[in-house]
Formats: sequence, structure tokens, C-alpha cells
Amino acid sequence: MSFRFGILTTYPPTQCGLATFSGALLRALRDRRVEPSVVSIVDHYAADLPDEVIHQWVRGSRHGARDAAAAMDDCDAVIIQHEYGIFPGRDGVEVLDVIRGIDAPVITVLHTVLTRPSTRQRVIAEVLARHSAAVVTMTHTGRERLIAHYDVDPAKVHVIPHGAADIRRVPMTSHDLLPDRPAILTWGLLGDGKGIEWAIEAFAHLRDLTPRPMYYVVGQTHPRVLERHGDRYRHELVRRVEAAGVGDMVHFDARYLGNDELHRMVRQADIVLLPYDSEQQVTSGVLIEAVAAGKPVVSTPFPHAVDLLSGGAGVLVDRRNPAAIASALRRVLTEPELARRMATEAERIAPSLLWPAVADAYLGLAAAAGRPTLLLESA
Repeated sequence: MSFRFGILTTYPPTQCGLATFSGALLRALRDRRVEPSVVSIVDHYAADLPDEVIHQWVRGSRHGARDAAAAMDDCDAVIIQHEYGIFPGRDGVEVLDVIRGIDAPVITVLHTVLTRPSTRQRVIAEVLARHSAAVVTMTHTGRERLIAHYDVDPAKVHVIPHGAADIRRVPMTSHDLLPDRPAILTWGLLGDGKGIEWAIEAFAHLRDLTPRPMYYVVGQTHPRVLERHGDRYRHELVRRVEAAGVGDMVHFDARYLGNDELHRMVRQADIVLLPYDSEQQVTSGVLIEAVAAGKPVVSTPFPHAVDLLSGGAGVLVDRRNPAAIASALRRVLTEPELARRMATEAERIAPSLLWPAVADAYLGLAAAAGRPTLLLESA
């Protein structure tokens, strides 16, 4: 008899970080001979979804929360992937109706832990924690924030990394990036707060390098941003490239890349750059993928970056500071020993970040939460 995980989440083909995370976690659990079942949160009902999607919770539907909980009735454990913006209701409050209706042990994964939540946001996080057998944050900073700012049981709160694919041996049989110029890469869904504008201005300080480095900005505008504001942010970035005179150093690729193509591109990059504006971000899938790939990282000091790069796998720079970004990039590009040390440290910590280790950690939590006999039989 196999162990059944229910997963409440957004899910591919939805394009967002949470959906990408859940798809990767599901594949890793399947590799452990566990059969996950997905309840997908969607704007509109869709046909022809993957077989693992057993139910669609359409935002705004009557009895949506009740039906989502009922769909996971026969699961042995349920993982709730939580972000405030994905569930129906103000701040996603309807997720509380789901967790109250689930009989199986629940593991709640908090992808965001705010230090200054609204009253409603605080209540949502605290009720989720109270009704969960375990709560997961993806960094130690997230765990510390949760314990310090919310009324939660510290014994329930566990740290499991985001997870990353092992792409260190992905063949580089073709060049998506120019082979004769140093390549700096930023990827992910675009929107305000990504800080790409500061990175563009930084490249104006690097025009004296020979050969000039290339900055690749890869990813489409976030679907929700596109729906509300159109492609305004990308158009503004293009204008900044022209104003800074770095048109020969910046390349935009507005596609949402599949795993194979993205992994090949990451393998070819010399540096991964994360110039984010956020002071709150406790989880970054891009950061995890970069470090797991053994790439030197230049990043602003958002909490996940501070956690993961403090051992030397990257360089932290001030937010919204093009000169600081340029200085760090220059050092990594012109000091081979620094780049080597950063890559060595990234490779040292990579095994603990890979999806097999992450899947094992979730299985361990499920075994501790209840019905461990089934879990052992599936292993």
C-alpha cells in the first residue's frame, strides 16, 4: 500500500514560482515511490491537466474550500503550500476553511514570513500553524522570524531548503549565451521589485572590461503583473538600457523556458546576479538553483541570500546601488581565485539543497506526523 500525499497549491501549467516548486517536489516524491495527489488553485477550470491533479479549486467558486478539503479525504498526509496571494478571500483567508476540514496530518509550507504582517495576515499564519502537525520554512531566518513575530509552537517549525535540480553535469552542447564574452544571468518572472534597473545601470560601469560582459535577463513578465499593468516594467528596462548606453551588453529573453533549456543556460553562465529590492524575501528558487549549480552569486542582502551565501558562495551588495553591483561583478570577473572559492563553497553545500534530500525531509516529517507504517512500506 503506497503512502498518499495530498498537495494544495498552484500547479503547472500555471506559471509562478509556487507552481514550479510544487511540480519539482512532486517529481522528487514520485522518485521515492510516493504517489502525490494535487488540488490545484486556479482562476478558471481547465481540461487536460496532468493526471496527478485530482481536483481544481476555482477561485470564487461556491463551496470551493469545502470541496478542496473533501478531495484530500483519503490522503495520509497533506502539504499546504502557502502564499497570501494564491488563496481566495482577503489575504487568502479561505485557506483556513480548508485546513479545518482536513482530517489527515497537515504540513504547512510558509513561502513568505512577514516581519510586519497585518492583523489578518498574522491570524492566518497562526491558525495554519495551530492546525498543522508541522510547519516548514525554507531558511533559518524564516524560522526565526516566525517564532519571534507570531504565536506559534517552536517545536512544530522545521527548516527544509527550497530544493534544486542537479544540473552540474548537464551537457553544454549548444550555446544559448555568447561563448566569447563573460555571461551574467538573471532569470525568473519579471515585475517591480526585481531590481533589474539597478543591474542595468551597473553595466555602464563595466564598459572598460575586455571583453565586455553580457547581461542576460531571462523570463517573461509575471502573468498577474501582465494582467494588471501590462509589460510596463520590461518597457522601462529597455528604456534604461538605451539611456545607459549598454545596448551591446544587455540581452532580454522574454520566454518562459522549460527546464532543459534553462538548465543549459545556467550551466553556461559565469555569474548569477540577484539585484532584488526586497528586504523580506525568505525564499528564492533562483538563488537555490544558482548555488546548487555551483555558480558564483552576486546578490542584494535579502534574508535567503544572507542565509545561503554567508559561507562564501556569493557576494552581498547594497540594494539599489549600481556602483556596488558593478564593483562586485568586476571582482568576480577579474579575480579568478575569488570566483573559484565561491564556486567551491557552492559545490560543497549543493548536495543538501537537491530535490532528493528535500523529498526525504518531507517524508520524514510525514512519518513523524502520523501513519509511519504506510510510509515505511512505500520506501
